[in-house]
Amino acid sequence: MALYGLYKRFIVWRMRHMSDRVFLLILSVAVGLLAGIAAVVLKTLVHVTNRWLLGFNIPTFVGGNLLILVYPAIGILLTILFVRFIVKGHIGHGLPSVLLSLSRRGGVLPARNMYTSLIASTLTVAFGGSVGLEAPIASTGSAIGSNIGRFFRLSPHDVKLLLGCGAAGAIAGIFKAPIAGVLFVIEVFMFDMTATSILPLMLSAISAATVAYFLMGSEVQFAFSVVGDVGLSQIPFYIVLGIFCAFVSLYFLRVTDWVEGWYARRRSVGSRALIGAVSLGLMIFLFPPLFGEGYSFLTELLNGSDDLLFEHSVFSSFSDVGWVALVYLLVLILMKAVATATTIGCGGVGGTFGPSLIIGGVSGYFFCMLCNQMGLPEQSTANFALVGMAAVMTGVMHAPFMAIFLIAEITGGYALMVPLFVASSITYLCVSPFERHSIYARKLAEQGDLLTHDKDTSAWQLMDLRKLIETNFVVVREGDMLSDLVEAIKFSRRNVFPVLADDDKFLGVIHLDDVRQIMFRPELYDTTPVLSLMRDITEGDIVRLSDPPAEIVNKFKVGNRYNLIVIDDDGYYQGFLSRANTFSAYRRFVSSLSEE
Repeated sequence: MALYGLYKRFIVWRMRHMSDRVFLLILSVAVGLLAGIAAVVLKTLVHVTNRWLLGFNIPTFVGGNLLILVYPAIGILLTILFVRFIVKGHIGHGLPSVLLSLSRRGGVLPARNMYTSLIASTLTVAFGGSVGLEAPIASTGSAIGSNIGRFFRLSPHDVKLLLGCGAAGAIAGIFKAPIAGVLFVIEVFMFDMTATSILPLMLSAISAATVAYFLMGSEVQFAFSVVGDVGLSQIPFYIVLGIFCAFVSLYFLRVTDWVEGWYARRRSVGSRALIGAVSLGLMIFLFPPLFGEGYSFLTELLNGSDDLLFEHSVFSSFSDVGWVALVYLLVLILMKAVATATTIGCGGVGGTFGPSLIIGGVSGYFFCMLCNQMGLPEQSTANFALVGMAAVMTGVMHAPFMAIFLIAEITGGYALMVPLFVASSITYLCVSPFERHSIYARKLAEQGDLLTHDKDTSAWQLMDLRKLIETNFVVVREGDMLSDLVEAIKFSRRNVFPVLADDDKFLGVIHLDDVRQIMFRPELYDTTPVLSLMRDITEGDIVRLSDPPAEIVNKFKVGNRYNLIVIDDDGYYQGFLSRANTFSAYRRFVSSLSEE
């Protein structure tokens, strides 16, 4: 009770002596510091565990490390036990739930999200799960920001902003890349870059990066020097690389979606875990670079060494054959997507941010090696690997600026800006017609739960049009006569009468204006069926409950209709949507968004 009293007094003091804006900026720094600490702890713990586990080697008669077959299964088992008996709920990637929170729940995330993804992803990745830590730590940072904002009784708008600050701080802390952290929130979380939001996001990202520098040193993730000058003669190579990375991005999106869906259809948790653990162990045994995040392997490639490519591999005896390395890299690109989706699908916890970065790096390295072996002008494998990282991230996450500046920041220089822009732009242009949304947002977009930069579209998507359906229409049945219709007119305040079959399926409508001249002729009451009085209707007059809101709005606009008939997917009558009520509700909804 004493603590609660202090808390109440602080809230009152803060409201009297400190503006909301100043308090928000202070909290953004606090959120950034906490997110940065969480990122450093997670990365360090996983890195140390990976090195310790890989230090043990039990070779088989065909080569490789027998323990790699077992490690992923241990991680998957520990993760499933943690989720089932401690969390007692679903964790998943984390970021889709954050996007849903922004769209539908006012930025509210459960307090347990501040640690559940952190622990579960540590268990998965530390034992070799082929997923990334970025999405779980971004989800953790978001939960930290959301709960701090709610604890201090901030407005829904400020709670959402602190949620974004947590995510920006998490990404900035992992990569020591504050600009990339801010752009991640703007492009992936679809925040508007306004004067109100940009300063808290920057303060949070800088605070997190500062913590990372203080605890982990000043070295960036992939320190390197650009090999040679980037001239105009190399631009065609980067254009082709962008096209190649677009195909890789689409492959990654399609494969992860299909494999995760396949595991989701297996109802038994035990069978999913068993199949996934065995197949993941075999994949990693054959291709050790799939173990864990894979950053150490990628760093070696960027430094011009392929020693880790065949380390503990059953194919190590073929490492001196030139074309074998090319085939091996191509298989790694294909298998990394399968391994990532398998890890997640069978019960592991992690994200696709890191895997897209790894696949991009390997794709760029593979492309450059192929060009060099074909006798084309010699190119730098490190340069192409880095540009490939940005390109594939752009294709998978639809965040070109975040990808470009992330690579620039984690390499400690901006010498590759032109190739980065060229390849990423080409990849984005090629992928966009096939995938309109990022890997995190596409399922939410299909369900109409995605908040985008287009406020007009977002408003229609987020409005619950079902609540606007009007049902105070008197219905008539297919067997009724004019006398029954006249009786219905007596008790109706509307001038439209839906005609239904006996099983409530919709047949048509009758307008009062169409029967006004005969409704006062009693001799026609028992000889005129209502079916003969129905007005001709088209598909433009009807909407279904499953129709996208944009399609419903378009029918109002294009057809200039005042009412639309609502039926379900089986043809059963639900009611009417009024043009006036729908657009009035839209204006109120947009007004509420503007106030936030």
